[in-house]
Amino acid sequence: MFEKQAAVFLYALSPVHMGAGSAVGVIDNPIQRERHTSHPSFAGSGIKGAMRHGWEGLGGDKTMLDRLFGPAAQSDKLHAGAISFGDAQLVAFPVRSLKGSFVYATSPQTLARAQRLLRMVGVDVEWSIPKVDGEGQCRLGNDKLLIDNKKLHLEAFEYTATDGAGDTLKKIAGDLADKALPTGEAFKFFRDKLASDLVLLHDTDFAYFAQYATLVEPHVRINDDTGSADDGGLFYSENLPPEAILIAPLLASKTRSAGEAMTADAVIGTVRERMDGRLLQLGGDATTGRGLVTARIHGG
Repeated sequence: MFEKQAAVFLYALSPVHMGAGSAVGVIDNPIQRERHTSHPSFAGSGIKGAMRHGWEGLGGDKTMLDRLFGPAAQSDKLHAGAISFGDAQLVAFPVRSLKGSFVYATSPQTLARAQRLLRMVGVDVEWSIPKVDGEGQCRLGNDKLLIDNKKLHLEAFEYTATDGAGDTLKKIAGDLADKALPTGEAFKFFRDKLASDLVLLHDTDFAYFAQYATLVEPHVRINDDTGSADDGGLFYSENLPPEAILIAPLLASKTRSAGEAMTADAVIGTVRERMDGRLLQLGGDATTGRGLVTARIHGG
């Protein structure tokens, strides 16, 4: 039984490829997505595996690996690890904007899921979520993003801004900026931009961008003998774009291995020390600079 819970914000600094392992469309290597929303997601097992793999690089004690993450499958002393990560859900998604370069798009459903998790782990979230009247409508707190005072242009689409929720949305954006992004001067520009340029879309409109506005890159495999592309060597990989924000649950129990037991408080404190505010690598294509994210932990 897990005794302590926290929430982990993951902020993408580079394209992230958490592969789904199979393809049914034109993209050969798609990313992981939730079945019911089609939003990009990170499997909790992948987050845990990345933390285990990078534990020593983050300054962690190698002797604690089995106690925290569980022993390898071939071990003769099998037991459950003391930490678990749930699947990461989308909170905000970067969408190209005619003004301001890009915005952090979100939706009532997406915010409600993040709010629910934060409150369940004991984090006080003192904001209500505005409604969006219908498809093609939006709410925002920065009028400078608008054309002709009322129109917001994202990708090839035009949205009508609805008045009346600017202050509420600014409060949500400011809270997310403080919680999701690392502190320090290096992230000040992006904290300020998130606090200013969060846009609330209808759930349907947001789902469209989450489905079709990801980063798709062509790759070509070159034949060493001919110097040209191999037959069948062209393939397409999908990535979550930089600046995307996700949130995942982090659960902790006391350790189960032989020796002095660590309490759930000590376990979650150890993980926080090695993970909070740090640069992590998740998913595939690490040697091409993919999968760089920062983490912030709240609660627990």
